[in-house]
Amino acid sequence: MLPLIALFIAAFAFGTTEFVIAGVLPQVADGLGVSIPTAGYLVSGYAAGIAIGGPLLTLATKTLSRKALLLGLAAAFTIGQAACALAPDFASMLLLRIAVAVAHGAYFGVAMVVAVGLVRQDQRGMAVALILSGLTVSNVIGVPAGTAIGNIWGWRATFWVMCALGVMSIAAMTVLVPRKTGSSRQSVSFGSEVRALARQQVWTSLILMLMLMIGQFGLFTYITPTLLEVTGLDEDLVPWVLLLNGVGATIGVFLGGRLADWKLMPSLITMLFMQAVTLAVIYAVSPYPVPMVVAIFIWGGLSFAIGTPIQTRILTWTADASNLASSLIPAGFNVGIALAASLGAAMLHAGYGYRSLSVVGAIAMLVAVAVALASHIWEWRRNTMPPLPAAAE
Repeated sequence: MLPLIALFIAAFAFGTTEFVIAGVLPQVADGLGVSIPTAGYLVSGYAAGIAIGGPLLTLATKTLSRKALLLGLAAAFTIGQAACALAPDFASMLLLRIAVAVAHGAYFGVAMVVAVGLVRQDQRGMAVALILSGLTVSNVIGVPAGTAIGNIWGWRATFWVMCALGVMSIAAMTVLVPRKTGSSRQSVSFGSEVRALARQQVWTSLILMLMLMIGQFGLFTYITPTLLEVTGLDEDLVPWVLLLNGVGATIGVFLGGRLADWKLMPSLITMLFMQAVTLAVIYAVSPYPVPMVVAIFIWGGLSFAIGTPIQTRILTWTADASNLASSLIPAGFNVGIALAASLGAAMLHAGYGYRSLSVVGAIAMLVAVAVALASHIWEWRRNTMPPLPAAAE
């Protein structure tokens, strides 16, 4: 359990630095002498770094000891935060953020593999949930705290605190993560990595990931104007609703981990259907504050509850060649987020209202139910079994 806590601390640090920029964006824009829309590229640039650079770095470093790689990625994070705190202009800040994002993408891929390798097979879901909870807890605690620090002492102080958090994660992993966590040096070729992706359980899980992101971020990207203009909430109440959504997400992560360890596919199919129903309910109750807030809490919990078994399934079915597949998990999520936000923007520009975003999300979830059900039936009829893990060094 202690090694997983060390991995969680680093996941929390990476998650906080990814999302806290939104909380201090106006201050960063002012401090670097650019407009707020221009400063927004610090968000999209980070997502691109994860999606593109993360898998490439993971493949380039696959012969390294996983503990050494984790420590190196945490060190890159720590140095990157200090450099961001000292960044003299926007261009250097953007490049530094992208560099940290590359380390972010590689970290989560490697950390997931290490986490499932440290526990019994029936505990894999909870191991994945603990690492994934670093992202949800960062939204509940890290982002508000980082934003408050930025408001009081300036945005550069936020990055210095992130630097200190990076030092803490390095110390925790140095002491708590076992030296022999394995590498892929023994015999896993790039061709084997690619062939592992061709297993139907893997590529169908990536489709489920994409549908999940459409169901989550198509609406979440525009949740604030939805709450203000459709639900009619006061602006001061919106942060509390988002906090409640984050609390639901944190609970959902561990619920999803428990269900993944119990009956992965039946649980996943059920939750996908429940999310489709929840999004339909959001459409129906969006003009009414109290039921809308309750629905958003449930929606947030289901989103992250679903994410845990999807990731567990990918890691389980690529256990013999996990480097490329594990690195595609954070990449896939960020590509899905970008596509979902773009789809939402296209619908709004086409004249559809904010309520339509939940309808599209519900349709995406029903597609996911059909894909998951077909995949599960195919697997059951052929009585296929997941591969054994590659021997660790």
